[in-house]
Order: sequence, then C-alpha cells, then structure tokens
Amino acid sequence: MRGLEEEHAGVRIAHQRKLAGLTQRGLAARLPYSYSLLRQVEEGRKNASPDLVSAVARELRIDVTVLTGQPYVTELQQDRLAALIRPIREALDLYDLYDVSDLSHTSDRRHASDGRHVSDRHDVSDQRAADRRDVSDRCAVSVPHDAGGTRAQHDARTPAQLAAQADELCRMVRATQLSKAAHALPAFIAEVTAAAHRSGTTALWQTLGSAYRTAHDIATKLGFYDLATIALDRLGWAAERGSDPLLAAVRQYMRALTYFREGEHTIGLRLIDAGHRVLSRVDSAEQEARDTLVVRGQLHLGASVIAARAHDADAVGSHLREAASYARRTGEAERVYWLSFGPANVAVHEVSAQVEMRRYGKALEKSRDVRLPHGWPMSRRAHFYVDRARAEMETGHSDAALGSVVTARKLAPEQTRYHPGARETISGLVAQRRRTPDSLDNMAAWLCL
Repeated sequence: MRGLEEEHAGVRIAHQRKLAGLTQRGLAARLPYSYSLLRQVEEGRKNASPDLVSAVARELRIDVTVLTGQPYVTELQQDRLAALIRPIREALDLYDLYDVSDLSHTSDRRHASDGRHVSDRHDVSDQRAADRRDVSDRCAVSVPHDAGGTRAQHDARTPAQLAAQADELCRMVRATQLSKAAHALPAFIAEVTAAAHRSGTTALWQTLGSAYRTAHDIATKLGFYDLATIALDRLGWAAERGSDPLLAAVRQYMRALTYFREGEHTIGLRLIDAGHRVLSRVDSAEQEARDTLVVRGQLHLGASVIAARAHDADAVGSHLREAASYARRTGEAERVYWLSFGPANVAVHEVSAQVEMRRYGKALEKSRDVRLPHGWPMSRRAHFYVDRARAEMETGHSDAALGSVVTARKLAPEQTRYHPGARETISGLVAQRRRTPDSLDNMAAWLCL
C-alpha cells in the first residue's frame, strides 16, 4: 500500500486545521462533534464521515475536495482518464459560438499519457483562457458517428439521431462506462451546439441540455466538482432555450446535491423548493404526467438525504413518504431523465438517509430489505453497496463491509475507484485491523491508498 498514513481524510483535516491556527480542541469546539472523535479521525483510528468532512470544510472555509483529496490525479492518469477532462471543459466553454459547425475535441491530440491538464484541481480560469486559443484550427474536423467512431465532415445528423446519441451517452454513464462516454462527449456537445444555434428548435436545445447533464455526471463521478458546476450552468442555459421545465427542475435537484456535499443544508433544500416551483408552472395537462411525477418524486428523494445530513429525522420521513407516494403511481421509471426513480430508489434512499443520520444499525436493517430491479443501472447499484459498506463497517461487520466494496467494484469499477466513500471505508477497515487480509490489502492498493 502506498503511504496510507498520507492519504486518509484525517491527515488532511489535521493539516488544514494547523494552517488555520487551530488546535484539535479549538476546532472541535466549533463542530457538532466531540474532541475525542476529531482526534481519532486525525489519527486514522476512526473513519471521516462525509458529514464530518463537510462540517470541517465549512468551518475552515475551504472546499470539501481539499479534505477528500479529489480529483485523484494519480489514479486518473493511470486509467488514462486525466486527458479526457480538458476537452470536456473546452466544449462547455465554447457554448456561445454561433458560427462553429464542427469542433475537434478528440483525446488523441491531448497527450493522453501525461495528464498535465489536471494537476491543478482549481484551474478553471487558467483552463478557460487556454481553451479559447486556436479555435479556427479546429473548425473542420469530424464529429463522432457513435460512441466510439467518427463521422464524415458535414454529414449532419437529424435531431432524432442526435437525441438518440444523447440518450446513449446517458446510458453509458449509468453503466459506468465513464471513459467511453468521456471520450465521445466533447465532440458530441460541439455538434449539438452548432445544430442548436443553427435551427434553434426545442428538441435540439433539450438534446444539448442532456449532453450537458452527462458532462455534469462524468465530472462529478471523477471528482471535478468545479467542472460539474459549469456543466449545470450550461444545463440551465439550454433548458431555458428549450422551454423544458422538467429539465430545469432536474438541474435544481443536481444543484441541491452540490450543496449537500458541501454540508449547506439550508441552501440545498431551498434549491429543492425551487425545483418544485418550476414544476408548478407546468401546464395543467402535464401536472399528472408520469415524467412530471418522476421529477417531483426525485426532488423529494434529494430532500430526504439533505435533511438526513442535517439530522432532521421528521423531515426525512416526510420526504420519503412523499417520494413513495409518487413511486407507487409511476412504478420503476429508470429511463425518465435517467433518474432511476421508483420504489427501489426510495428504498435505497432510505438506507442512505439512515447512514447520513449515523443510524448505522437501522441502515443495515433497511438494506437487507432492498430488492434492486433487474436491469437497474450499475451506477445506482454500486452506490447502494458503498452505502451499505459504510453501515457494515460502523457496526463492526468488517468482512461484510469489504465484501460490499468488492461488489461495488465488480459492478462499477471506475465509479468505485473514484468514490470518496469507498476509499474512506477501506481506509477505516485498514485502520481497524492490526493485520489485514490479502483481499483488503489488494483493495487498498487498487484504490491507491
């Protein structure tokens, strides 16, 4: 294992605390956590839970990623994902170019092996300046025919074909084929951007919004939260031009989860409310449509985990009940805006909420009753197993916790490798054991811990 003592969040908390001129007791006094817990976390004897990390980040006025270590640049370089980020960043930056028909954003031109463009985790402005150069030199290069191929220049696709491609990219992300989706996405965004500016139809703006949503999902899963925020801004821009209130509400849901990660519960819940207000403006004939009900239900699921991190059990119960009532009407609706909404997602969110409230025994109990539908997205399945692993670790079921992370890895290797919860769980398991089995050592090494 590579320097576990140098990698876990507790070490980063200690470093940032010292930079702020605070003692352990001084920082603990400002947190809803005990001095004893903070000391054990810094020493690596206790796991740094997401709510503790967000509370420390908020108190020290730093980004959560400073404490989680995201993005995990070494691993991104090893997996040849690092060089795929800058083309996505560039595609998002060039959203307002009306006169560009085709742009090349292929990773083959980006020195795929060196990953130089991700060495700085906070390089938005520097990248943006660099991304504007030589636009004219890239204006006549082919765009993708499908996820892995290319099209001939000027061989324009129909809006229906572009919409199908956007849907396929969403499917790839949920199947956790992140590198494949990330490779195809930038040129696709450029193609749809040009098409939308040329014709300005509602359908094309909606397709562009879907592409921006995929950019957000990839950036989030790989730990580039600054890029994910930019993608959400572009999503709102496209949704407005496409007059798509449901997509606009989905954007508010995703914005809320951004503040959930940062521990800003009040803002997160306000954004959920904003999503509901957007839906209230849907035509009366569409209020009871299945798609509308799905988005409403998903907003309640988002609110449930935000309320859980705020330890508001009453609000958690209320939102889960509302979501369940919508799920009974919609059934499993995995492909509606790719939200995976339905009874299964309500059950999975109940487990997540119990974990967030640190009711680990209850979470474990609830997890045993979860039945994931056949064909449910691998991304959601893997996330559930990471949550269950945390509950198992915290209740002393170390072997089961390791097994759950192993299952998550089998289901979604790229997603699990870059999931901070999986990494902290494995770090916690290593810290709990004086002698670690080969399987745990191998998992820690795979995560570069």
